[in-house]
Amino acid sequence: MVIRSETAEAVIGCAIRVHRALGPGLLESAYQACLRQEFLHSGLTFDH
Repeated sequence: MVIRSETAEAVIGCAIRVHRALGPGLLESAYQACLRQEFLHSGLTFDH
Protein backbone atom coordinates (compact mmCIF):
# COMPACT_ATOMS: atom_id res chain seq x y z
CA MET A 1 0.00 0.00 0.00
CA VAL A 2 1.42 3.36 -1.05
CA ILE A 3 0.52 6.41 1.04
CA ARG A 4 1.03 9.80 -0.59
CA SER A 5 0.96 13.15 1.10
CA GLU A 6 -1.56 15.81 0.12
CA THR A 7 1.29 17.91 -1.27
CA ALA A 8 2.53 15.08 -3.47
CA GLU A 9 -1.01 14.50 -4.74
CA ALA A 10 -1.37 18.21 -5.56
CA VAL A 11 1.97 18.34 -7.42
CA ILE A 12 1.17 15.22 -9.43
CA GLY A 13 -2.26 16.61 -10.27
CA CYS A 14 -0.70 19.85 -11.52
CA ALA A 15 1.79 17.97 -13.66
CA ILE A 16 -0.94 15.82 -15.18
CA ARG A 17 -3.12 18.85 -15.99
CA VAL A 18 -0.20 20.64 -17.66
CA HIS A 19 0.76 17.60 -19.70
CA ARG A 20 -2.84 17.03 -20.81
CA ALA A 21 -3.18 20.66 -21.84
CA LEU A 22 0.12 20.92 -23.71
CA GLY A 23 0.69 17.38 -24.91
CA PRO A 24 4.10 15.87 -25.65
CA GLY A 25 7.00 17.26 -27.61
CA LEU A 26 7.65 20.72 -26.22
CA LEU A 27 10.85 21.99 -24.67
CA GLU A 28 11.23 21.44 -20.94
CA SER A 29 11.21 25.20 -20.37
CA ALA A 30 7.64 25.40 -21.72
CA TYR A 31 6.44 22.75 -19.28
CA GLN A 32 8.30 24.47 -16.42
CA ALA A 33 6.68 27.83 -17.10
CA CYS A 34 3.21 26.31 -17.31
CA LEU A 35 3.77 24.15 -14.23
CA ARG A 36 4.79 27.26 -12.28
CA GLN A 37 1.50 28.90 -13.25
CA GLU A 38 -0.46 25.77 -12.37
CA PHE A 39 1.22 25.63 -8.94
CA LEU A 40 0.28 29.26 -8.31
CA HIS A 41 -3.28 28.66 -9.50
CA SER A 42 -3.53 25.66 -7.16
CA GLY A 43 -2.18 27.61 -4.19
CA LEU A 44 1.08 25.69 -3.96
CA THR A 45 4.17 27.61 -2.89
CA PHE A 46 7.58 26.73 -4.25
CA ASP A 47 11.14 27.97 -4.49
CA HIS A 48 12.46 28.55 -8.01
